[in-house]
Amino acid sequence: MVRPAKSEKVQSVKKCRDAEATQAVILTAAEAEFAQHGLMAARTEAIAAKTGVAKSMIYYYFKDKEGLYQAVLERSHAELLQITQQLDLEDLSPEAALKQFLVALLDCVARNPKLPTIMFHEAVQNQGKYYKRSSSLSIDTTLVNILERGVTAGVFRQLDPFVSAINIMGSCLFYFIGAGNIQQHPQGKRVLSKAMLEKHTQEAIAFILAGVQQSQNVS
Repeated sequence: MVRPAKSEKVQSVKKCRDAEATQAVILTAAEAEFAQHGLMAARTEAIAAKTGVAKSMIYYYFKDKEGLYQAVLERSHAELLQITQQLDLEDLSPEAALKQFLVALLDCVARNPKLPTIMFHEAVQNQGKYYKRSSSLSIDTTLVNILERGVTAGVFRQLDPFVSAINIMGSCLFYFIGAGNIQQHPQGKRVLSKAMLEKHTQEAIAFILAGVQQSQNVS
């Protein structure tokens, strides 16, 4: 058996790294395009022009525009999914698990504020066709499970876990979807600044925790 020469191995590794780097550049440009236009109006020509990558190469890596779109959705959710899995939320109390989940969610979205807008277009344009194929469903299920545990343990009020999960996601993510409108208010000029994002995280978590917890009887 003839083993490949060392130089051949080095070239193979370099090609692999170059391919990964090229795909990362394409995905970053595609995120911006899909966030602005959604899948229907997004143009692969525009993505190619922004990246300097030939349109044929985009199709080589992702097959078609739908394949590229699905890859964007997966990459956008991959980090949050990985973080929530590493947190071992099932080993925490429902209150602690919910808080940790929200911190992870808002931190990931703060670093990728285009994601909520992409998901908005997905809901309006595609009626969730690609959403149901993405790992976003696993993330939503994680939140529902936390709420179910809290209700069962008696630390959360008798809420509907599914509906409450929808409202919680809305409280966290509308801030980014509505950023264009919100920034028109004098106090919202720097809505995506680090300071404002930190304030949004603090307010959203406090708001949500207060909303799900059992009310305390005051004597």
